[in-house]
Amino acid sequence: MHRHGYKGRKFGRERDQRRALIRGLSVSLIEHGSIETTLPKAKDLRPVVEKLVSKARKGDLHNRRQIVSSLDSVTAAHKLVDQIAPAMKRTSGYLRIQRTKLRVGDNTQMARISFVDDITAQPAPKAAPKAKKPVTETKSKAKTAPKGDT
Repeated sequence: MHRHGYKGRKFGRERDQRRALIRGLSVSLIEHGSIETTLPKAKDLRPVVEKLVSKARKGDLHNRRQIVSSLDSVTAAHKLVDQIAPAMKRTSGYLRIQRTKLRVGDNTQMARISFVDDITAQPAPKAAPKAKKPVTETKSKAKTAPKGDT
């Protein structure tokens, strides 16, 4: 048996488990800004998240719904569309992978995957709270005498 023409890594998991792994890693990356994982997982995660960021940069309803359906977390999807994508100043190459250390238990190469542009410096725009108007009486409560015959 040969593996010619088969793309992607198996990670010793079934297909649904691999999809869940990539979804979980992408949600963690969006929520925290950078994560540390093994190098092969980071290499498989990068194209998935970069396609999501490209969809989020368009920002229309259809792309927002596609992002929500591809992630497990609705809050992470909205954070990606509302905060992270507008902060990106480039058209591609949104993520960076840096090799960090070898894991102590099995000597696996670890890597940190993070966004290239600084996304933490620009918080989400908050709406200014509306100032409450002081309650003032505009009409007098005193009743006027009815006009009568005098």
